[in-house]
Amino acid sequence: MKASPEAVGLVQDQGGKLYVWAKRSRCCHGSLTFLETSSEPGERSFRRVNADGIELYLDERLGEPEELVVEAKGRRRKHVHAYWDGCAYVV
Repeated sequence: MKASPEAVGLVQDQGGKLYVWAKRSRCCHGSLTFLETSSEPGERSFRRVNADGIELYLDERLGEPEELVVEAKGRRRKHVHAYWDGCAYVV
């Protein structure tokens, strides 16, 4: 996992845990599976994966990415975004 210092700080400020799961969206050309993040697990099942500086949990239904990038984005309010092998969606 690669995480920007700003993202690590944001996760730490929100309790130190980051949960990442896939959310399927439908549109006119079919469906895409995007990554969602939160500091709370909700009702999903997660497994812990190695990460420096934060506790990182991936949705149990997801495999292992070659690379998971975590960044803080947003102009008015920063939010943590995750990128699976360089993409905002799971292929």
